[in-house]
Amino acid sequence: MSPRLTRRQLFGSSALAATGLLATSGLDVGPASAAAVSTPFFHDHQAGIATPAQDHLVLATFDVGDATRAEVATVLDQWSTAAAEMTAGQPIGSTLPTSMPPADTGEALDLGPANLTMTIGFGDSFFSEQLANRADRPRGLVELPSFPGDQLDPVRSGGAIVLQACANDPQVAFHAVHTAKRLALGVLVPRAIQLGFGRTSATVDGQSSARNLLGFKDGTNNLRAQDAADMARYVWAGHEAGPAWMEGGTYLVNRRIRMRLELWGATSLEQQQAAVGRFRASGAPLSGTHEDDPVDLAATGLHAVPLIPVGAHIRVASPTANAGEKLLRRGFGFADGIDPVTGELDAGLVFLCFQRDPTAQFVAIQRRLSASDTLHRYLVHTASGLYAIPRGLEHGQGWGSQVLA
Repeated sequence: MSPRLTRRQLFGSSALAATGLLATSGLDVGPASAAAVSTPFFHDHQAGIATPAQDHLVLATFDVGDATRAEVATVLDQWSTAAAEMTAGQPIGSTLPTSMPPADTGEALDLGPANLTMTIGFGDSFFSEQLANRADRPRGLVELPSFPGDQLDPVRSGGAIVLQACANDPQVAFHAVHTAKRLALGVLVPRAIQLGFGRTSATVDGQSSARNLLGFKDGTNNLRAQDAADMARYVWAGHEAGPAWMEGGTYLVNRRIRMRLELWGATSLEQQQAAVGRFRASGAPLSGTHEDDPVDLAATGLHAVPLIPVGAHIRVASPTANAGEKLLRRGFGFADGIDPVTGELDAGLVFLCFQRDPTAQFVAIQRRLSASDTLHRYLVHTASGLYAIPRGLEHGQGWGSQVLA
């Protein structure tokens, strides 16, 4: 009698059979369509960080389960091979006989690259005795503290691996994560998927500010990728981060922030603008006239009252109030239906930020925001995660061989 296959062997073998040619298809994906926008996959830094922010997000997290180091490394290498193909607008793998499941699921055929980027990161639970890599945990990968008002969903939070797919077409971004989940079948355990729409931060010069679901322009004073000095100081990790693959990498903090839109909608425009510190229509700071006017925190009006209130979001979050620290933000809106308990919209902001030192940057800033930001009463943080983002890959290298060599 033949030995019985384990569940992992069964599903893993079927997934590999459907995509078996990934390992031999190579990483030379050829030129992308001249009519479509594509972002190179191979670079010193992973794409999807300083890349011009796209319009759509699919953020997925996975756990390792009982997988072995070799199994996880194989899946990660398959992911990076597939990512190189998909970001170039190509279907993954090669044509298989019609009697077999197709290597590519097909929903993004003919849609082109759509400026797809795929960015991978690793949470604290990825570094374990199970994978024999605990000693490789980057130094900045610490447990985030709880903040006042947090109502974190443990399923949506955390995860051993995060995969961020951003694109200008929602189906292209979905296809990227769908493919990754399929390749990981029987090895990695899917944890959560979050869809986002409508970028809320500009990441490069010339990219206009967009409005968040509160109706205000967001990310006006965000870091810009063209500022190499700021990127080196605030975003890219150096040799102090730990393992060699983190030098040129960064840390991602993900926060799912539900906006209390019904309460916000019942608030006067004057109070809304005071909470944000900007005029809603123009995006200008309350101390100025135009959106790009400098934020003058010292400006006062009648009776020496600050034009930008003490608890205004842009004051509390400003580098001036936070020892000069800055973050690179990439935010997206989300709408996940109705809260069955309150009947309110379950909608808000998928807040993504990249930084060199999460403790000195995100944690310090968030502590101030949760303590004194007027806007905080309209926000509920429902999910959280911190991940180490490796440097970019070289041609011929895969994510598995990079972090689990």
